Amino acid sequence: MKTTNKRSMSTETMVFGAVMTALVIVFQLLATYTTFFGPFSTAMALIPIVIGAAICGTWIGGWLGLVFGLVVLFSGGATLFFAFDVPGTIITVITKGICCGLAAGAVYNLLKKVNKYLAVVSAAAVCPIVNTGVFLLGSAVFFMDSADAIAEKLGMNASGFSVFIALAFANFLFELVINLVLSPVIVRLLNIKKRT
Repeated sequence: MKTTNKRSMSTETMVFGAVMTALVIVFQLLATYTTFFGPFSTAMALIPIVIGAAICGTWIGGWLGLVFGLVVLFSGGATLFFAFDVPGTIITVITKGICCGLAAGAVYNLLKKVNKYLAVVSAAAVCPIVNTGVFLLGSAVFFMDSADAIAEKLGMNASGFSVFIALAFANFLFELVINLVLSPVIVRLLNIKKRT
């Protein structure tokens, strides 16, 4: 009986993880082609990443973050940065994706016994914080020397790294608000799953 339940749970996790993977791809492709803040595509995939991490666990959150990073790379979401440092772009994009998924899952698991709503809201907030934080860290490590050239290519008169911070901050606020607004939906999904 225990083996059947474990197998059933594993299959359920795999199926739900596959559905969330598809949503990450679709959401991020839509976001890549509807940029709001300069060259940075909004990470709309953070919502299914948080849902997947909360329902399926931290490792599925990391997987969904990896898929998110790969979509950004292959859809042209990082084209501007490829021109300046290909390895730095790949490392930054993949790392930020994986880290935001792992962080969302870890925070949710840490707080779910205290309060499920607090766990979801915290995971939804941590995901864009980590995504943007790792992006800025990667930008400082790999693109600091090219920051003025990137700002010039964007047609902005500000100093290079301040452009990164301004655009990333605007993007971050948008992602954070979307995640927090949709947090109740995530709680409802968790309640539905608990009943089944």
